[in-house]
Amino acid sequence: MRTPARARKRLFAPSALLVSAALLLTACGSGVPAADAAGAAGGPDAIPTTDVVSGIGENADAVRLLPPGTKELTLAVSVGGNPPGNAYLPDGKTLTGQDVDFAHAVGNALGISLKTEQASFEAVLPALDSGKYDIGASNFGVTEERRRTIDFVTYINDGQGFAAREDSELSEVTDLKQLCGLKVATGAGTTFEATLEESRHLCTDAGDEAYSVQTYSEPGALWSSLQQGRSDIVMSTINGLRYAVAHQQGLKFLNEFHRLDVGFALKKGSKLAPALQAAVNGLIADGTYARILKKWDTTESAIEKSEISPPELKD
Repeated sequence: MRTPARARKRLFAPSALLVSAALLLTACGSGVPAADAAGAAGGPDAIPTTDVVSGIGENADAVRLLPPGTKELTLAVSVGGNPPGNAYLPDGKTLTGQDVDFAHAVGNALGISLKTEQASFEAVLPALDSGKYDIGASNFGVTEERRRTIDFVTYINDGQGFAAREDSELSEVTDLKQLCGLKVATGAGTTFEATLEESRHLCTDAGDEAYSVQTYSEPGALWSSLQQGRSDIVMSTINGLRYAVAHQQGLKFLNEFHRLDVGFALKKGSKLAPALQAAVNGLIADGTYARILKKWDTTESAIEKSEISPPELKD
């Protein structure tokens, strides 16, 4: 699929900050269980642990944009089971991932501490409005529906894609009508679920059998469903799919379907947005941004500048 103009320019680079958290759970996105993804320590499948976040200094221009008195914010993340999504290291305590790195890079640039809490993917956005969390960071794609109730500060470009077993007759999915009659697995509460549910009528409108949508909160269960034939195809994040396919036998990445900007999620009207935007743009300018992407092997998701709640990307 053609990458939109806003995402076309490539930046190159690494990064990471490790945060302690309790409870080993999985949710959202796509992936294999964290224990499988980690592999042997230092092995080819080991989760990268390079720390290039803790040395980030304050960005004075961004700090001036913070609401007065802001010293600590509550960050909500969901655990995606494998890189580049948020995952636990083999110790079962240390949380890492691309979203975690970006969040704490921004926190350091703003001179504030982030209280990191784990939540299920589908629970984060509703909790922002209630004030339970200040920021959500779990590969939240910017869509028109979400923009009505949530503000975003963009930091990468990712989107929707498909993967299947190697024996699948599908080579790519360019039209959801190609899914008619199939069992489609995806993450609960995601843009993928919404896209699939909204488009189920395409099959029946054409006189075909509608596809079924199978939702999972745990990526391990999602991939087991595909591997064992209970599902025919998976729809999830482009970066997550590429990683999962590279680390599991018998699967193939089909194609990108729809690119989306991804951003920090905030309560609608949050006064934090300008400060976060300035911090992200500072990270882009000083090279930290590129180092984070290089660390997680997602340089193709680079953006040229951060935006506040931009319109949903259209193909």
